Amino acid sequence: MTVKRWIALAVAAIVLVVSSMFQFFSAIASTNLSDMFELDGGDFRQEIMETGTNGQIAVIDLDGMIMDTGSQGGLFAGGGYDHRVFMQMLEVAAEDASVDGIVINVNTPGGGVVESAAIHDRIVRAQEEFDTEVYVSMGSMAASGGYYIAAPADYISAHSGTITGSIGVIMDSINFAELAEEWGISHNVIKSGEYKDIMSPTREMTSEEEQLLQDMVDDMFEEFVEVVVNGRDDLTESEVRELAQGQLFTGNQALENGLIDGVGDLEHTIDQMQENLDLNATVVHYTTDFGVGSIWGLAAETLASERVTMNQLEQLITHSNAPRLMYLYQD
Repeated sequence: MTVKRWIALAVAAIVLVVSSMFQFFSAIASTNLSDMFELDGGDFRQEIMETGTNGQIAVIDLDGMIMDTGSQGGLFAGGGYDHRVFMQMLEVAAEDASVDGIVINVNTPGGGVVESAAIHDRIVRAQEEFDTEVYVSMGSMAASGGYYIAAPADYISAHSGTITGSIGVIMDSINFAELAEEWGISHNVIKSGEYKDIMSPTREMTSEEEQLLQDMVDDMFEEFVEVVVNGRDDLTESEVRELAQGQLFTGNQALENGLIDGVGDLEHTIDQMQENLDLNATVVHYTTDFGVGSIWGLAAETLASERVTMNQLEQLITHSNAPRLMYLYQD
């Protein structure tokens, strides 16, 4: 057996071992601790940030890549983004008659097209069906899908140094066909149709396949443009298209281009809602944090700091080459 084939076998063995390790740690991470930690409103609890005399404002964090990776109600639930719980928070806040406004604190590079659209629709529903004002406060980054969900907000603020914009759609994959051939690795595929293995990492993409995927990206891009046009009344469609070439903007540049309404932090955004709605409101933070008084909570938060990295690596191993449309900024 040649040296290259021994190397190929070694690489395959390493991948198998690493994959098994991730399955093991994922099983531990998915252990449900709901019996140990009782949270208000289902899978989250409400903490009072500020006490007022007139009305209520709900503050909800969106932190991390917008992807629905299933229930994460285990050890790592405190870190990163949990789509199911975030949607639950939005629903509870919108349907609560005592909540006058919702402030979404956004820090994300974007994420999945479907997940971003679901959040957008939930925000519009809160505004139209429950007459609840929704403001967005952008943190260090609110790019691509992060801007998609912000577009319908009644007011958008950002720090001067916030990275936002990246309006557009992307679909990518890794191709190692030449490397596999060099190492003597073959990939046998039995398929029912010509395009069943589209974006395969082990062969070159055909021009027909590339056009099919480009059509899909263009379709979702048109939807993104429409969302921004509908959300930003002062911008025409042609102006939006000029800003929708995937470029990034600072908070100051976003304000100059009409993509946001003001420059400031979360406190500024809350104060702006208080002023605009004539409130002296109690500000309530919807959170999945376990609480500093719990030794279990401290341990969970420590583990949670690595949750996003673990999850992304697991996704890379198991789903890296599945075609997926993304509203995502990638550096």
